[in-house]
Amino acid sequence: MQEDFLHYLWKYKIRKAQNLKTTSGETVALLHVGQHNTDSGPDFFNAQIKIGEQLWAGNVEVHIKSSDWYVHGHEQDKAYDNVILHVVWEHDTEIFRKNNSEIPTLQLKDTVDTGLLNTFSKLYSKGNKWIYCEDDLSKTDGFVLNNWLERLYIERLEQKYQTIYKLLLNSKNDWEAVLFKMLAKNFGLKVNGEAFFSLAQSVDYAVVRKLQSNQFGLEALFFGQCGWLDSELEDVHYLKLQKEYAFLKQKFQLSNTSVVQPQFFRLRPPNFPTIRLSQLASLYSNEKQLFSKLMELNSLEDYYKVFDCETSLYWETHYSFGKSSKPSKKRLTKTFVDLLLINTIIPIKFAHCKANGKEIDNVVQLAQQIHAERNSLLSAFANLGIKCQNALQSQALIQLKRNYCERQKCLDCSIGANILQLV
Repeated sequence: MQEDFLHYLWKYKIRKAQNLKTTSGETVALLHVGQHNTDSGPDFFNAQIKIGEQLWAGNVEVHIKSSDWYVHGHEQDKAYDNVILHVVWEHDTEIFRKNNSEIPTLQLKDTVDTGLLNTFSKLYSKGNKWIYCEDDLSKTDGFVLNNWLERLYIERLEQKYQTIYKLLLNSKNDWEAVLFKMLAKNFGLKVNGEAFFSLAQSVDYAVVRKLQSNQFGLEALFFGQCGWLDSELEDVHYLKLQKEYAFLKQKFQLSNTSVVQPQFFRLRPPNFPTIRLSQLASLYSNEKQLFSKLMELNSLEDYYKVFDCETSLYWETHYSFGKSSKPSKKRLTKTFVDLLLINTIIPIKFAHCKANGKEIDNVVQLAQQIHAERNSLLSAFANLGIKCQNALQSQALIQLKRNYCERQKCLDCSIGANILQLV
């Protein structure tokens, strides 16, 4: 038995039970089960319960056994003085408040339908399953599933908002600086995300702003901060970048001691950090007020136009310094831009709307326009009958797996609750 299941019973099922009585034989009538408290203190606040002929208003505490009250030391905690009912699976001892007054106890184990218990046991019997509910996942009501996915997506954006808000505070409310840091991180993808982020953190955004009309200067800044311009290399372009960075380093008192050097290992050449940083420099040299422009756009095609950028001329024939390659234009692909929109632009747009009290409808609609991501997690869901139609749903399923399935929070999940509601 799990306490979360008892919370679920109290919130959704117990009111349907007939002839509820306390362990001392008094009738129990539930008028309001109270507000679920997920922080410290009693489990439910402001419940209204009629016990016998007396109407009570106060808090409810839930435990597996009555004796857990003493195990948790509630008898010494003033926060529990206003508990009007102790709800337990098994009653094994009488419970008293700090002033020695007895707290009525409601035992649940004799009131729960056997079918519901069997469904709960099955739901939490994972075995070799990828997720607990995989046998019943495809049977979930479509309306319930779609609403839950949208809620999960907003929940995911809310979590990302916390990161953005901290960056905003550290950047003195400069949204352009926050955008640059997050774009830099996501230009690095999984392998070089933290390295690119450390690069962006190492430079005051005012320096980037001053160099925005100078793509060559931005590349020298980025490459120099990564520690790539410290070698002796017989390459004309490399030597020019080296000279430019030496000038910038002295002018702006730059330091790269905190920068994590990006990696090339196991990356396809189009994802080499040299290529991605050149594309980032190109983006910023093309757009002087990038943040303002991105916040105004709503059409996916308009975003593609903004991110239609390529490397500088040198990188059309190189992937790394001093080594020539077959000539090719190295533009940002739509697939890569989709990842930037999903992981950077939409979260920042959501945060900006929230900070300014604006509606988020356009943010949600933009996510629905973008193709769903492709990864092993989403493929696993597809094999269970849940296929993504767009980025909103793919992000929602990532949130579902990481924040609910892996944490065994089935009873906080609409899918798990829907499975139990069928009983």
